[in-house]
Amino acid sequence: METYTDVLSGKCPFGGDRVGGAFTTPPTLEEWYPDRLRVEMLHQNGPQANPLGPDFDYRAAFASLDYEQLKRDIKQFLTSSVAWWPSDYGNYGPQMIRMAWHSAGTYRIADGRGGAGQGLQRFAPISSWWDNGNTDKSRRLLWPIKRKYGSALSWADLMVLTGTCALEIMNFPTYGFAGGREDAWEADNATYWGPELWDPTNVKSFDDMVNRDKRWRGQNGDPDYDLEQPLAASHQALIYVNPEGPYANGDPMGSARDIRVTFTRMAMNDEETVALIAGGHAFGKSHGMVKADRIGPPPDIAPIEAMGLGWHNPVGTGAAENTMTNGIEGSWTPDPTTWDNTYLENLFKFEWKQVRSPAGALQWTPIDPDAPRTPDAHIPGKSHPLMMMTSDIALKTDPVYRAICEKFLSDFDYFTLQFSKAWYKLTHRDMGPKERYVGPEAKIEDDLIWQDPIPPVDHPLVDESDIAALKAEILGSGLSVSDLAFTAFSSVATYRNSDKRGGANGARLALAPQSGWTVNRRTVPVIGRLRGIMAGFNGRAAGGKKVSLADLIVLGGCAAVEQAAKAAGAATPVPFIPGRMDTTDALTDAESFEWLKPVVDGFRNYIDPSFGEITRGRVAPEQVFLDKANLLALTAPEWVVLTGGLRALNLNHDGARHGIFTDRVGVLTNDFFTVLTSMDYAWKKADEAGLTFTLEDRQSGETTFTATRCDLVFGSNQQLRAIVEIYAGRDGQERFVRDFVKVWHKLMMLDRYDVKRNEAGMTTAA
Repeated sequence: METYTDVLSGKCPFGGDRVGGAFTTPPTLEEWYPDRLRVEMLHQNGPQANPLGPDFDYRAAFASLDYEQLKRDIKQFLTSSVAWWPSDYGNYGPQMIRMAWHSAGTYRIADGRGGAGQGLQRFAPISSWWDNGNTDKSRRLLWPIKRKYGSALSWADLMVLTGTCALEIMNFPTYGFAGGREDAWEADNATYWGPELWDPTNVKSFDDMVNRDKRWRGQNGDPDYDLEQPLAASHQALIYVNPEGPYANGDPMGSARDIRVTFTRMAMNDEETVALIAGGHAFGKSHGMVKADRIGPPPDIAPIEAMGLGWHNPVGTGAAENTMTNGIEGSWTPDPTTWDNTYLENLFKFEWKQVRSPAGALQWTPIDPDAPRTPDAHIPGKSHPLMMMTSDIALKTDPVYRAICEKFLSDFDYFTLQFSKAWYKLTHRDMGPKERYVGPEAKIEDDLIWQDPIPPVDHPLVDESDIAALKAEILGSGLSVSDLAFTAFSSVATYRNSDKRGGANGARLALAPQSGWTVNRRTVPVIGRLRGIMAGFNGRAAGGKKVSLADLIVLGGCAAVEQAAKAAGAATPVPFIPGRMDTTDALTDAESFEWLKPVVDGFRNYIDPSFGEITRGRVAPEQVFLDKANLLALTAPEWVVLTGGLRALNLNHDGARHGIFTDRVGVLTNDFFTVLTSMDYAWKKADEAGLTFTLEDRQSGETTFTATRCDLVFGSNQQLRAIVEIYAGRDGQERFVRDFVKVWHKLMMLDRYDVKRNEAGMTTAA
């Protein structure tokens, strides 16, 4: 018989003396149910993760720091060197340009994700991409500056500003810099970076890590060669393209094709593309002294004693003349720390032949033995042949890129201006409207087309009495509650919290390309009627007072929601804050706005039939619906309540009855939720792909309602259903109306950076 003494001696009477796992040890839900809709991702990077707390105002903190002293500190650091990671040529500038470029270069135009805005280069998976090799060293070198300025300087701003200062100390005249980028506090575990499964624990070579085939349709050079949406990078684990060419094959023309697709997907035209490549390669060098299979694992799987640093290099000191990054070795110019035009001069003056780097990577060197040489970055008196990558030779090979290069060669001042503007665009593209810019060099006086400019308010705004009169006129115009709400929602539905583009301000719903989208067809007659109301008011208002079409579209939706709530027995005012302005076709980059056209908009029960991946079931519509909810900055409860309200108002894009689980259309009832949770009905597929469904009464067998996957997900997903049950309860109607009005107002104000937001996310006039 076991005694108390036996227990004290370490023997456990019940076993359990082994630990097999702990909190988050796999298998978790992701392993057990890999196809589960991960609704919880709507709450990633939430307030609980932020050590600064909800009251911290980063914009104000950044504006209060000594900006000129900050720049002096950065520039002093850039021309120093530390023993554990010596600077090339005694100048950290080129290294920091690469860090900033790669931080911003993840931006993609299809969904606005990526970019420098949250400093995500600090976290997995981006922190461990092969293309970001040794950027961990750049950030560690910057820690003394980050420590000095503390919370008043985000990593996101510091990385971009350091790259900009680096250009300046090398005699390049930059276009400007705006602060205001707030840091994320956790890894992005939801962004889709491509279908390739990269196993960083089993990397044998560069090619194992950099793979591409699953994201492309066809082969490079095929007429239908295409990169899937929403991706921009041509390879897994790269920012742009493989510098050795597609498949590392050394084909310059193939490289040019990849460059054009990739840079276009990153919102750059051909001239901006050439300016960025030629401008960036005027500085610094590439590193390829050690074969890839000798380099240690990236930061996120490095041993704990590495303290977050990855890519351990066992050769020599692991740095300086033994540095290994992308495998290509050498510099493009004889003076890698000075802004000049020798990159393009050398590219076109000499013929180039293919060689291999010490790491085995394919690169190019001049055929002419008398071509200029470049100094060694660390050993005095030693020099090397110039280097070009396949992606450099591509600029000379492609006829369009070549013509741009020749223009830059003949006009160095023009090239300098275009690179400065392209760098500014690269590093600010995801920041949104200029109202979000902070700092003395923000260049807010300029209107750049990629910033989606909207004219400033130039007239007195409508007051409370005007708003009341306009509401009455709109509701009395013959426009239905459903059509008014649909038009207002459609005006904000383009908003993307990822890059702060889209939204109601500017009334771009009435301009190309949005006015021609199928999903917006219901808005056309409504906008026509609202234009008439606008013209009448502006023609009779005294004192120069005016109402914009943008404001009138939103006001019409607010009036409709008030009417629908009143019809449901809840007289609830819907907030409206005027101040939107109407932009013009000339101030609208129609080509870039075309990327905002939805593939799936579950809020309006829309699927673009041209995307076969959706209609064939390869990508579930509800997955893209979740994506859209995230871009609209919605929480899971907001997503649920918004959808239920939009169904009550029948905001289906074509007026169809899918998801309209009520016989009181236009009344703000919680019927959507009560039907979803009722066991009086059974759901059955209406098509083989399982995209539409019928709702049959269990007793009579009669079809009562129809639905899509974007309706049923709120009953089938357990997390969403738990929220639905709150609004379906006996006490749910009042809560539903109140919460719907709150989220409606939030949506209408998502792009109003000209007003202040309070703690609750509501808004007041600035």
